[in-house]
Amino acid sequence: MKKWLTVLCSLFLFSGCSNNNAAPAEEQKEKKDSLTKVSVVLDWTPNTNHTGLYVAKDKGYFEEEGLDVEIITPGETGADQLVASGKAEFGVSYQEGITQARVQGVPLVSIAAIIQHNTSGFASPAEKTIKSPKDFEGKTYGGWGSPVEKAVMSSLMNLEKADVEKVNFVNMGDTDFFTAVKRDIDFAWIYYGWTGIEAELRGEKLNMVYLTDYTDKLDYYTPVLTTSEKMIDEHSDTVKAFVKATSKGYGFAIDKPEEAANILLKAVPDLDSDLVKKSQEWLSPRYQDDAARWGEQKLEVWENYASWMHDNKLLEKELDSKKAFTNDFLPE
Repeated sequence: MKKWLTVLCSLFLFSGCSNNNAAPAEEQKEKKDSLTKVSVVLDWTPNTNHTGLYVAKDKGYFEEEGLDVEIITPGETGADQLVASGKAEFGVSYQEGITQARVQGVPLVSIAAIIQHNTSGFASPAEKTIKSPKDFEGKTYGGWGSPVEKAVMSSLMNLEKADVEKVNFVNMGDTDFFTAVKRDIDFAWIYYGWTGIEAELRGEKLNMVYLTDYTDKLDYYTPVLTTSEKMIDEHSDTVKAFVKATSKGYGFAIDKPEEAANILLKAVPDLDSDLVKKSQEWLSPRYQDDAARWGEQKLEVWENYASWMHDNKLLEKELDSKKAFTNDFLPE
């Protein structure tokens, strides 16, 4: 009898323990099922431009706002197309892309500037002695075949009475900058916060011709977070929740760059650890920079770049800049 009582007690205790373990798991599943599932498509492979998104996911900021967010690396179809078609709720894009899309009737909207000022420019190994736009003459440029490249280069060269027709344009394809400049090109367009930092780590000195050193009109927002007009019209609460959590993620990356870098590395372990940490250190103070809050966008920045694109025949018609972006979803 004592033996059976022992067995029954053991079964009872085992059952009790199992139920106690199962309860949190079931609660967690129920909680996750209650979250609104959305996706955000990156513009490129994961890097420090995207750290705030990974922080928001890792730290539970999205969950706090009732969201289950999937971060997607783009395939053959880019973020703009996926967001515009409704196959993704959010994306990472550029002011240039949003401007061109809206002029063509595609209802994309920028909902936050990830980086406050344009950190891109034309980079070249120091031994190429390319120190200003005038030095582009007689050199070979490696790009991706976009009309905007020649227009940007031409506008900078015109300021120094140089001729863009004296530049040899080559499509680099998927070749990385460091391979290309050792093979058949002299300079390329890069983001210093990633490729420039990699050059520092490699001990390779670069000369940089930053776009913003020559004209305010090229100080546009790149990259930005996007959504569609339909999402704003039909699911504004979801958009607000997404931007609030993302803003908190970038705020964390601003205040704690080393910890933020480790979160990105945990999510994407194939990335180069030294590059991510040094890039994050360089980029974190530039997310918000001189803006009143992270993500803030100014109408004059949108108007300046749109007018520049129109003047350089990159737009079929003028942009209604007020509809291209919004600050309405940013936290106060």
